[in-house]
Amino acid sequence: MAPRRSALGAVLTQHPAADRPPPAALAWGIWGLSAALYLAGFFQRVAPAVMTQELMAEFAIAATALGSLSAFYLYGYVAMQIPTGLMVDRFGARRVLATGAAVAACGSFLFALAPNVGLASAGRLLIGGAVGVAWVSTLKLAAHWFPSYRFALASGLALAAGMAGAVGAGVPLRAAVAGFGWRPVMGAVAVAILVVGAAIWWLVRDDPAERGYRSYFAGRRVSGPGASVWSGLAEVLRYPNSWLMFLAPQGVVGATLSFGGLWGVPYLVAVYGFSAERAALYCSALLLAWAAGGPVFGALSDRFRERKPLYIVGSLSAVVLWSIIILAERPLGPLLLLALLLVAGFASGCMVIGFAYAKESVPARLAGTATGVANMGSMTGAMLLQPLIGWFLDLGWNGASAGGVRVYDAQAFRGAFLIMLAWLAAALLAASFTRETHARQNP
Repeated sequence: MAPRRSALGAVLTQHPAADRPPPAALAWGIWGLSAALYLAGFFQRVAPAVMTQELMAEFAIAATALGSLSAFYLYGYVAMQIPTGLMVDRFGARRVLATGAAVAACGSFLFALAPNVGLASAGRLLIGGAVGVAWVSTLKLAAHWFPSYRFALASGLALAAGMAGAVGAGVPLRAAVAGFGWRPVMGAVAVAILVVGAAIWWLVRDDPAERGYRSYFAGRRVSGPGASVWSGLAEVLRYPNSWLMFLAPQGVVGATLSFGGLWGVPYLVAVYGFSAERAALYCSALLLAWAAGGPVFGALSDRFRERKPLYIVGSLSAVVLWSIIILAERPLGPLLLLALLLVAGFASGCMVIGFAYAKESVPARLAGTATGVANMGSMTGAMLLQPLIGWFLDLGWNGASAGGVRVYDAQAFRGAFLIMLAWLAAALLAASFTRETHARQNP
């Protein structure tokens, strides 16, 4: 008797009809495997937030060094965004995703086994650079497998998948680390990433035409030995919206990931007296609200065929809400704090509009490169803010410590978090100068 195939495998290997678009189940299955690597990448991105005490004690480091250790992921991630866009445009998403998963698994093993902070940082760098291919590749697949009016929704749902990974790196990871130790848990994550990479190589295809279906892709392919990757980048950068969509998400994403992805847990423990588990729950709630906001903003911008107004509303709301949280003279009530974090996270979901915005602002054949530039911008804020906040925390340290680990007070955190507000204001200004596309693709 022949072995039974999984439902997804059956859908992905069915005999197609060449004169019709791909079935929704097939399209979402292809997209979902790519999004799974993005989920794993987001898990790794914010994992240090619930392991701050363990990492500081294990490697005998203070806030500045911890911020740098966490940010090494972002250094790799940001550095890969433009190359990823170029590679995806030239070689296709499947190859890029599968290779990225293999390298990310190697980096995860290195981080899990690292005897010192230098090798741990190298592991984080490899992880960030490798999973940095997931977002652009997922959007590239969406451009081929979904109609254009579904692109912003697919972008929002991809962000939601990433946030699911972030939530998994909250309370569940905290419990796993407490029960088994951070090294075995990180080793198990490396194995999971290898499994995802194998599934991508087996099942994902770059375009519906490879399954015999009609493609949704509006532009011409640029792959092939004669394609000039750098000429594509130069062309993308001639469009002002490409620069503005590089700058606009930096404050929104930077604030969310600097707080929810690293400094929120120690802040809530030190200033609000929360347990590490409760602080992780609040940070997970922030990221979960971000996950919910992405699809909503994406769907609304698709429906109304307007990008700029919704982006401005979300960015302005983030500025106001983070200002209340950071500038409060005394600790807020726990319920009020949670409500503000939820709304700030939801409003920050506006950044997902920027990827459709960037894609529509350039010719369709350069979609991968344009989204790579936009995603590079979205992570640059967090990449710079995480270590900068750590540096300001060390400057404001009053000399207190516990168990050989530095303890920072409310005044130190407030001073360090002021830079988040400045970045948010600059990002809002950049968004205000963008040119509306009305959800129409530049031909």
